[in-house]
Amino acid sequence: MTRVLVLNGPNLGRLGRREPDVYGHVTHAQLADHLVGTGAGLGLEVEVRQTDAEAEMIAWLHEAAEGSVPVVLNPAGWTHYSIAVADAVVQVPQVIEVHISNVHAREEFRRHSVVSPYVTGVIVGLGLGGYDLALTHIAAGIPAR
Repeated sequence: MTRVLVLNGPNLGRLGRREPDVYGHVTHAQLADHLVGTGAGLGLEVEVRQTDAEAEMIAWLHEAAEGSVPVVLNPAGWTHYSIAVADAVVQVPQVIEVHISNVHAREEFRRHSVVSPYVTGVIVGLGLGGYDLALTHIAAGIPAR
């Protein structure tokens, strides 16, 4: 089974409580359970993690780079300014960036990603279903970059 890390950045641990009109009512724990089940059905061993600590996210990306583990990444607020997260992403062979909301239809500052130039692909604005699409893509074995 192919191992996949789903890594979620700051404030995503508050899914279900944080701006439900934007992010919905599903909690992070419910999302994690769903993605583990979806992954198993696709032949993937999925591990879902969330952190509000940038250093922890970078360590997880380094772990993925060392093991050539594909990553589904929602960098959340770090999307727009974290060169450190972008530098870590560059080292991972396959990263799919996912955003729950359509960041291009929101505030101007959300429309730019410092991470996007270094990822395999970007899924934006499809709600939590974007994670499923990313896992499906990885399971299909489509070559990275």
